Amino acid sequence: MTPVNIVLGVIGFDCHSVGNKILDAFFGEAGFKVTNLGVMVSQEEFISAAVETDARAILVSSLYGHGEIDCAGLREKCIEKGLEEIILYVGGNLVVGKTPFAEVEAKFLKMGYDRVFGPDCVLDEVVELLKEDLESR
Repeated sequence: MTPVNIVLGVIGFDCHSVGNKILDAFFGEAGFKVTNLGVMVSQEEFISAAVETDARAILVSSLYGHGEIDCAGLREKCIEKGLEEIILYVGGNLVVGKTPFAEVEAKFLKMGYDRVFGPDCVLDEVVELLKEDLESR
């Protein structure tokens, strides 16, 4: 089976790189072809990389708490570039403060993300969810 292309990176002005490297290794070992954009990635860079690599999913990380600002509008920009069917995942410390995860998740789902993960998610479960989402599209 041909590996599925995915794009991942840390959005905005966030320079937290350790988790990004873990995600890269984990998804690569799970059989995905990973294009890792690293840290401080703009929405446009995610979209360009997805178009160039024919990616089926974009995985966005944010650890510095400004994900709500940095991630707003990504789904609409994907649609504008012909990526209507791309799967969008987002995870990390997405907002500043102690907002209950259910509220954070609801905000990002409303923004068009398919799945939202907190910093304590289990990566094996994320891989399984991604495989399920890919099969359903």
